[in-house]
Amino acid sequence: MLAAVAFAAIGVGGGDITWAETARSLGHHLGLPVAPLPRLTDSVVWELRAPRVLLAAVAGAGLATCGAVLQAVTRNALAEPYLLGISSGASTGAVLVLVAGLGSGAVSLAGGALVGGLVAFALVLLLLGRNPSSAGRLVLTGVVVGQLFAAVTSLVLLGWGDADAARGLTYWLTGSLAAARWPAVVLCAVVTGAALVALRLIAADLDAFAFGARSAASLGVPVAAVRTTALVATAAVTAVVVASVGAIGFVGLIVPHAVRALAGPLHARLLPLSAVGGAAFLMLADAVARTALAPRQLPAGVVTALIGVPAFLLVLQRRERA
Repeated sequence: MLAAVAFAAIGVGGGDITWAETARSLGHHLGLPVAPLPRLTDSVVWELRAPRVLLAAVAGAGLATCGAVLQAVTRNALAEPYLLGISSGASTGAVLVLVAGLGSGAVSLAGGALVGGLVAFALVLLLLGRNPSSAGRLVLTGVVVGQLFAAVTSLVLLGWGDADAARGLTYWLTGSLAAARWPAVVLCAVVTGAALVALRLIAADLDAFAFGARSAASLGVPVAAVRTTALVATAAVTAVVVASVGAIGFVGLIVPHAVRALAGPLHARLLPLSAVGGAAFLMLADAVARTALAPRQLPAGVVTALIGVPAFLLVLQRRERA
C-alpha cells in the first residue's frame, strides 16, 4: 500500500509528466534496465517530487508513532508529538535565524529550528528533575515550556523582525514540504528509523501504562526508564521532523486513534500500523496540497488540519458510542 501511494503521489503534479515517464525515471535511478528520461523531466521526478513524497512518508510515520507513544505514557487521549514544547522551541530557533539573517535559505532555517527544538526539550527535562515518571507533571511542563518559547518568538518577531521574516515564519509554521531534498530525507529516515526501533522494543511495557504508572511498576515495568526512553525518542523525531518540514499538525493525534479503533490497543501492532498510516496520510495530504489549487501550492499542514478536524470528531463520536 505504501509503495502504491508513494508512486501515485510522485506521479501527480504539474509539468505534464506521464505515469510511464515517472516509472522510467524511478526505475533508472533504482538501477533497473530502462532508458533514462530527458534531463529536465528526470530532474522534476527525482530531485523535486521523489524526495518530497519520501520525506512526507518518513515524517508522517514518525509523527504518528510518537503520538501513539505519548498517548500511552501520559494516559492522555489528546497527547501528540508537540506536547513537549518542541514545536514552539523550533519556532523560536527559526525566527532567530530569520531575524539575525544567519546562513542561507532552508538549510539555516532547519538548523535553527533543530537547535531550538532540542533546547526546548532539554528545558522540559530540567524542569522535570528527578521525577520524569509523573504524567501530569510532564503534560504541564510541556505546556509551560511551549508557552514560554511562543512568547519569546512573538517578542523577537515584533521587536526585531520585519514583514519578510513574519511571512516566512508563518509559512513555515503551517508545515510545508516544498523545500524537501534528499539530505533531509536521509537525516529524517535515520533518526526516525532508530527511534522507531527503540520504541518497538518497549511496546510491551507501554501496554502496562494503560492501568497507570503504579500498576505498571507493580507488574515489573521500569516506569522511569521506559518513560525516559519514550520521551527521548519522540523528542528526537519531533525535532528533526519540525526542522525539516515545519509544524504539521493532526498527524500524531488522529492517526493513532484511527489505528487503535481498527487494530486494537496492543502496541506491538499499534506502533508499526501507526507508522504505516501516518506515512500514507501525510503523502496523500501533500499530494492534495500540491494539486488542489495548482499551480499554487498549499502548505501540507493546512490540508492535514482540514482533514484532521472532522476525522477527529468522528473518532470521538465512535469512542463515545463504544
